[in-house]
Amino acid sequence: MNLRVSHKLSYTYSEAVSLDPHSIYLFPKAYPHQQIVSCVLTIEPTPSMLVHNIDVEGNHQQIAYFREPTNLLTISVEMNVLSNDFNVFGFLLFPFETERLPFQYPDILKKHLQPYLIREGVTTYVEQYARQMGALARWMTVPFLTTLCREIYQNFVYERRDVGAPLAPEHTLIGRKGSCRDFAQLFVACCRSVGIAARFVSGYLYGNALQEHDLHAWAEVYLPGAGWRGFDPTEGKAIMNNHIYLASSSDPQLITPVSGTFRGKAHSTLITEVTVGEGR
Repeated sequence: MNLRVSHKLSYTYSEAVSLDPHSIYLFPKAYPHQQIVSCVLTIEPTPSMLVHNIDVEGNHQQIAYFREPTNLLTISVEMNVLSNDFNVFGFLLFPFETERLPFQYPDILKKHLQPYLIREGVTTYVEQYARQMGALARWMTVPFLTTLCREIYQNFVYERRDVGAPLAPEHTLIGRKGSCRDFAQLFVACCRSVGIAARFVSGYLYGNALQEHDLHAWAEVYLPGAGWRGFDPTEGKAIMNNHIYLASSSDPQLITPVSGTFRGKAHSTLITEVTVGEGR
């Protein structure tokens, strides 16, 4: 399946401002089933320098530097990816004892997974909820993940929230509602509470009317023998080939699509346009 994404962010300022460096995470990430065909980034005004980096977690990061004052900043990206169908459960967990929870990662893996095991946001209530899901899944690892994903999808109300960091997992759990990034962060916290390494993922989703004009977020967990595997609690299922990956992190605020500041007394406004569809 060939997927195309058009994403434009337009910042306007009430008077001319000086732009500090802006960090951009809008370049798609290659996966075994996802190939990057093309990606064109356009920035107005033209940066005095645009640096391409690989960040500490392996994501493609771009940093734009500016010299001249401006009252407008537009960042747009046009991308085309080839996303192939695949068996989302076509793997074996190894060592075999990791098929049941709780399990311990081998030491050689655990030292690299520490940032994704930090129990940030894991309160007593969140842990109790995760343990309820574990009991429903008879403490089997993959059934726990699918049960948790499905339960959030079925029993929480989706609400769109265009800006802001994910809410605290307990806040989402108590209110039984949230945005895709809130659901993703709750899923991450529940996984970490039972010892599964988990991280936040940003990107786009094709085929969901609620998400086709917005960024999307989901979660990945690290499974021995299977590597990083995606689960989308907004969709209620494991990741298939209709998700387009941008970046992943132990901390969602580190991979904000565009982040930066300006100097001046102006007020700013932001208009975002996203379109996700099938290409040729």
